[in-house]
Amino acid sequence: MSLMSDSDSKNFIEINFPVLRDRTDSVLRGAGNLALSTVKLPKAFVPLGQLLVSDEEIDQQRLADEIDGLFAVLYEHPISEHSKQLTRYLRKYKLIPNEETTEGLIHYVVKQVVARSPVEIPEALIDEFWQFFQELISAPELKGLVELNLEIIRSVLRTYEPLLVDLINRTKHLRRVNQVAIGDMMVKARVLRSDLVILRRQIKAIRYIKPFLQTDPRDFSSQAQIVAQMVREFGPLFIKMAQVAAANSDFLPEEIAQELRVFQQDVAPMTEEEVNQAFLESYGKLPQEVYFNFDVAKPLRSGSIGSVYAAKKPVRQNGQEILVPVVVKVARHNLEREFQMGALALELMLISSQYWAPHSKLLPFLEAMSKQVKEFTRGFEQELNFEDEAAIQRRFYNRSLDGVQWGVPRLFSATGRIIEMEFLETAVSVDRLVKELTGMEKNRLQRSIADKFLYSMLQHILVYQEFHGDLHPGNVMVSPEGDLFLIDWGNTVHMEGKWPLVWDYLVGVLSADVDQLADALIAMSTQPEENLVRRDSIRQALTETLHKKQVTSLGPKPWKVLIREGRSGLQRRFQVILQLLSNTYQLGIIVQSDYLHLSRSLSAMVGTYLNLYDGVSKTTLFTDLGKGLALFPYHLARDKVQTQFRRSRLLSGPQ
Repeated sequence: MSLMSDSDSKNFIEINFPVLRDRTDSVLRGAGNLALSTVKLPKAFVPLGQLLVSDEEIDQQRLADEIDGLFAVLYEHPISEHSKQLTRYLRKYKLIPNEETTEGLIHYVVKQVVARSPVEIPEALIDEFWQFFQELISAPELKGLVELNLEIIRSVLRTYEPLLVDLINRTKHLRRVNQVAIGDMMVKARVLRSDLVILRRQIKAIRYIKPFLQTDPRDFSSQAQIVAQMVREFGPLFIKMAQVAAANSDFLPEEIAQELRVFQQDVAPMTEEEVNQAFLESYGKLPQEVYFNFDVAKPLRSGSIGSVYAAKKPVRQNGQEILVPVVVKVARHNLEREFQMGALALELMLISSQYWAPHSKLLPFLEAMSKQVKEFTRGFEQELNFEDEAAIQRRFYNRSLDGVQWGVPRLFSATGRIIEMEFLETAVSVDRLVKELTGMEKNRLQRSIADKFLYSMLQHILVYQEFHGDLHPGNVMVSPEGDLFLIDWGNTVHMEGKWPLVWDYLVGVLSADVDQLADALIAMSTQPEENLVRRDSIRQALTETLHKKQVTSLGPKPWKVLIREGRSGLQRRFQVILQLLSNTYQLGIIVQSDYLHLSRSLSAMVGTYLNLYDGVSKTTLFTDLGKGLALFPYHLARDKVQTQFRRSRLLSGPQ
């Protein structure tokens, strides 16, 4: 039996279901809008977030614009609309202050003001005020609680915007500083990892010392192969030292000297990856994008510092583009670390040797030797920056224009790792030329080149007081016409302030004057005051060294002694010049780096000069040397006259 009549059922369906359906639709639409708006809300924070996380500093106007944009989105959110409805409901039932309470409060205030005014207020003025008030409160409906709170928050933020801008910018600065610090830490960590790789390789190379000592003392061939292999594996520092030794190879066994001479001419070339990396660091381009005919796999020559390549560069001349041949010198990667780790590896070897050979007399010797290696390495490090080398080469190129006896390749451009210069297409190294010369012309050309070389060195040393730091034969080029060119200007030796000590040292060695030699070495040392206390023991050690090297006093007639000893005697005396400065750790003396490399440079020059007289009698050698020294002032004046005459002809042009 039905509990509801037909009429009641009909009325229920007609009145309630449509209303329920409409309300349901409204609720669903509202929920959908709320969900959609809530999903979109985080996007409103993105511009402000980007502003805060960016590295650039901000100003107050930009911060205000971004905050206003965010609040505009917040005002449009459905919650704001719902808050209006809720606020109207609460005000309707006087749960919170509403317009009526506001009007009542204002009526009360006006009534109190009129009643307590000492001056009577006209009724017309009061009516005017109430008319204004009615117009005022007839404005759009009041904001909801959410909007009201947003207004309050925005007002507070607007007040603090200057402080916020300063705080944000300071935070960004600290973040940048921290990022830089973290970046530096990461770089240092990578350097440390790279250093460990280098150090392991170098220490591994030192293992060849044991098989070297195990060879037959007279088996120079096996010794030479072991030395060469150790030098190659150890890397740039040992290669540099091998070049120094090769410059004085006449006093080494021929087998070892021959192996070391290889390092003057050529060493293992850079890999293609290393060359490409250098170009990307310097120019952001590969070498093939900068030059024509640049073959990364085929360098002209390679040394301890880098490799040299031939290429062609497009240039414009007289309105036309032509290809000009150039030489491109590329520095090896991480050379500074190679040198520093090399010095460390040698130091570790010397320190550890105190464990394997503990002896109280060895300790000072090993400590001095370790310090001397460090001091010696400092001079090599001058060659690692190609921009510094470029500055030296430009300086000497300009000087070469003041004479006709020697030249320097013209420099075109340079970065820290790449140098571009003139290509001497027909020139060859001086030792190669001497070997290739034959017949009657050989003697004449050798002496002519030696004369130019001697003049050039005297001019550099005496006039410019600055000269090439490593003039071994591979760095002296000669054209088929006999023109002399000096290349590879990695470092130079400055003579300012050094002449008195250098003179005393040279005279002391050449004449075997032990007192003069001891005083010069003490003055050149890194700790002259401490060494002066030990002068007697140093003098005694020098006397024994000169005796072992068969360097005797020249006496009152030095030229006769030198001629009697011949070329071998002169070489022996110059060899002692190098050996004493390089091996003073045996005396417990650490010589300053400048003087060490001065010795190295002078020895390389002397070695190159003597090699030019290969196959020439010693009488001719000493005759030419004496004439070159005596006639230097005349040759210098003649050179300047010839240069001025040449310049005047160029300025006057063809007649």
